[in-house]
Amino acid sequence: MFDISFGEILLIGIVALVVLGPERLPTVARTLGALVARAQRFVASVKADIHQQANLSGLDGLRNDIQDAASSFKAQMEAEVQGVRQEMAAQSAQLQQLSAEAKAPLEEAAHTIHGGLDLQPAPAPAVSAVVEEKSVPEAPPRDENQLDLFDDMPPASGQTSTPSHPHA
Repeated sequence: MFDISFGEILLIGIVALVVLGPERLPTVARTLGALVARAQRFVASVKADIHQQANLSGLDGLRNDIQDAASSFKAQMEAEVQGVRQEMAAQSAQLQQLSAEAKAPLEEAAHTIHGGLDLQPAPAPAVSAVVEEKSVPEAPPRDENQLDLFDDMPPASGQTSTPSHPHA
């Protein structure tokens, strides 16, 4: 720091011993050491404060940079979303227009084909309130190529059926 060599420190010590004497030299050296230590602590404290402020301002700057980047990104994404919504609305309108254009010839053709016919459905006949008794369903017609798997079974209750061909 001061660029003092060992020889120079020794010379200062000898001069101090001659001037102050051996009795007061230890007290002065102790006081001088305490003052130097206090000065070093003060300098270290000031350095730490300066570094802390520099770091805080750097972190504040970094935080501001990150917030600016985030807000810029958010604005950009909102602009993109808005653009996509506008494009979707335009495509939807175009699709509806094309749909209307496609329906026009079909409606014209339907009008031409039906020509003025009344296309309303005929009224349904009134259903009678009387419910008929359940009837026994008729057996389906017999196919000669069908295997007779159920000929040996007795007829169901209420039904009388005879096999179409007797067993041999």
